[in-house]
Order: sequence, then structure tokens, then C-alpha cells
Amino acid sequence: MRSTVEIITEWDIVTARQLGRNKAKSIGFGTVDQARITTAVSELARNIYLYAHAGEIIIERLEKDGRQGIAITATDNGPGIVDIRCVMEDGFSTSGGLGAGLPGVKRLMDGLEVQSRLGEGTTVRTEKWL
Repeated sequence: MRSTVEIITEWDIVTARQLGRNKAKSIGFGTVDQARITTAVSELARNIYLYAHAGEIIIERLEKDGRQGIAITATDNGPGIVDIRCVMEDGFSTSGGLGAGLPGVKRLMDGLEVQSRLGEGTTVRTEKWL
């Protein structure tokens, strides 16, 4: 089952965070992993808000080979990412922030894929397994 939150305002980031935590808890993640998942959702939603101004967070339960997990997909129709390699480096920021966003999400989760086309938007998908 998948749930979607449109990201348009800062309040939508809060809604996405809560949904991520609730979904992680319902799948059976412990409190530490719930916090990791919630942080990842927050970072992805904040990126949409800051850089694309609108998009969506999709949160879904995963089942594969008897394992349970969660997938978070962030999509937008924003300007796209000029250099994905650069944004995956710790400390790189175009907004004046700490530059921990996508590298931080990658560390918190079990995998991260980024697809982006200039002028068309970006899709980031990440997973966490029990």
C-alpha cells in the first residue's frame, strides 16, 4: 500500500514526516530506524520545497523474499540537478545549508537512487529494510 503527500508548503513537510514515521512503525521498524526514516523523509521533502517548490513524497511498504521494508520516493518537476555527483558529496550546498541532505539520506537508508533531467525534474528513491 502506498501513500502520497503533495509538498507545496512547509506544513506538508511535517505531514510527510508523520506519515513516514507512522508507516515505519506499522511495518515493524524500531524507534531508532523510525527516526532514521523520518529524517530521510524530512530531508527529501525539504529538498522539494526548497529547490522545486512543489512535488510529492510517496511512501510504500515493500515485501521481497519474505523481507519487509519501506520505500520513499520524492518526485518533482523542478529545475533538475546539474551535477548529481556534486550533490552526493558531503558539504555541497546550493542553498547555504550544511550540505548533508542527500548524502545524509544515503547513510540513513539502505540505498539511494537519483534520476534528474535539467528543466524536467528529479526523482529520488530510497529504501530501508527490516
